[in-house]
Amino acid sequence: MKITQKIVNQIAYDIVGCAIEVHKQLGPGLLESIYEKCLIEEIQDHGFNVESQVPVPICYKGKLLNQELKLDLLINDLIIVELKAVEQLLPICEAQLLSYLKLANKPKGLLINFNCKNIVEDMIPLVTQKFADLDIN
Repeated sequence: MKITQKIVNQIAYDIVGCAIEVHKQLGPGLLESIYEKCLIEEIQDHGFNVESQVPVPICYKGKLLNQELKLDLLINDLIIVELKAVEQLLPICEAQLLSYLKLANKPKGLLINFNCKNIVEDMIPLVTQKFADLDIN
């Protein structure tokens, strides 16, 4: 199957629906790790491939460093989901996700904060040039 912007956006939409369901069931105020486990279950129940705590190697000036980042979730090898359970998302959280997207060479990311009243209002979606380069349909 050819990956398009439409497909990536549909998967992202479904992930947000899963996050809403987890938030509806659990509410705010728990640890990020609890939300992560529940969201993994919910996303897998919807038929998506989910990897958690995915290592991303860091290449600096052509050298592979003995250090790696860990993505919270990678869905269908396309979308990075960075989870938070904080009072307020800070700009550094968005910058972190953007860096992860570039280093992992993925088209789209979702920054989801479970310590909120409304997942959709607090969520921050980000796309990269890789997303822009995909066909629309």
